[in-house]
Amino acid sequence: MTGPVVDRTVLLTLGRLPKALEVARALHAAGCRVVVAEPFRRHLTGASRQVARSVQVTSPVIDREAYLGELTALAVAEGVSLILPVSEEILHVSLLHGRMPAGVRLAAMPHPTLLALHDKLSFTEVCRAAGVAAPETFDLDDPQALQLAAAVPTVVKPVFSCSGRGVRFLSPGDALPRYDERAVVQRRCDGRLLSTFTLARAGEPRITVTYRGAVMQGTVAVCFERIDTPPAVQAWVSTMVRHTGFDGFISFDLIEDAAGGISGIECNPRATSGVHFVDPAGLAQALLDPSSDAPLAFKPDRFMQQFYPCLTETQRTMFGHGPFRQNLRCLIAARDVTWSSRDPWPLVSQPWTSWPIIEQALRRRCTFGEVAMLDLAWGAGA
Repeated sequence: MTGPVVDRTVLLTLGRLPKALEVARALHAAGCRVVVAEPFRRHLTGASRQVARSVQVTSPVIDREAYLGELTALAVAEGVSLILPVSEEILHVSLLHGRMPAGVRLAAMPHPTLLALHDKLSFTEVCRAAGVAAPETFDLDDPQALQLAAAVPTVVKPVFSCSGRGVRFLSPGDALPRYDERAVVQRRCDGRLLSTFTLARAGEPRITVTYRGAVMQGTVAVCFERIDTPPAVQAWVSTMVRHTGFDGFISFDLIEDAAGGISGIECNPRATSGVHFVDPAGLAQALLDPSSDAPLAFKPDRFMQQFYPCLTETQRTMFGHGPFRQNLRCLIAARDVTWSSRDPWPLVSQPWTSWPIIEQALRRRCTFGEVAMLDLAWGAGA
C-alpha cells in the first residue's frame, strides 16, 4: 500500500513547540513534504518521522537579516510552495513579504498588522476602533498609568511580552516596576480567563476554539480544556477578525465577567495551543487551499496536556506549594498533544530534544515557555 502522493513542500519556520509538531503531522498526512527551519540544532518536531528535513538557521534575534536570507535560500533549495510560521517568529518572518521567490506563498499577514495586534498598548487601540471591550491600558511612563495603579489592581507587562515574560500583578498603591523596555500598565479585570484560537480567512473566522487553562506554569497553560464557545466570545472574536481583515492564525486572551461581558486583554497573532483541538485533515486543507470552504471540525478530545511540563508542575506542587490534587487529576486524565503510536519518537525523545531549553530554564530560574521564546521574541534585541 503506497502513501499519499507528495505534490508540495511546506516550510515550517519553527519546530521546538508541540503546535509545530501538530501542524507538521497534519500536513504530512495531507501529502506534503515538510521541512522545518529552526535555530536549535535539535528540537521536538525534528524527531518526527513525518518531517523530511530539519535545517538549523540563525536566530532572528541574533541576526534578523541572516535569518530571513537563510529562509529565502532554503525555500528555493527545497522547492517550497508554502512558508508557514508557527509562533512568535511570525513577527520576523512577515518581513519576507515582497522578497519571496516566485511561486512561494507566505502564510502571514503584513508586518504592521501583526505588530499592531502584538503590541499590548496598540492592541487596546485596535479594540476601541473595532468597537469591542478592552481594559484601560497606558504606557508605563504615562501619568495616567500612575493614577490607575494607585486606584485599582493592575497588571504591568512589556509591550512585546510573550509566554508571561515580565508580567507582574500589583495591588492598588504598589510601586510601579521599571523595565529596560517599553511596558504598559493595564487595569486587572475580574472574571474567568479564556483563551481563543481562530483560523481566519480574509476577515472571516473559519473555526474558533475556546479553551481554559487547567494546569498553569506561570501564566501559561500546560494542560487545557476546550469549552463550547460562548456567543459573546464568538461575537468579540468575529468583530476583531473582520475589523482587521485577518487571514491566518490569530489568538486572544479574554476575560469573561460575572455578567458574561467580554474584554480582550491581549492578542497573539499566531497559533496557540488551541490548534491541538482542530481536526488535522480540515486544518491541513484550510492551510493548503485558502479558497476552500470545506467545514472545519473539532477533535473529539476536550482535555489535553503537554506531558512533561504538566508532570513538572505536578511534582512542584506535591508538597503543598499549589493545587497538587487538581494537577495530578489533569496529568492522569488529559491526552498528551505530542503522543502518536505511529510517530512515538517526539514524545519519547523530548527530554533530549528539549534539553537546550530545559537547561536554560533551570539556569535562569524561569519557565520553559519564557526560555523557549528568548531567541525568537520581537523586541528581544532584534
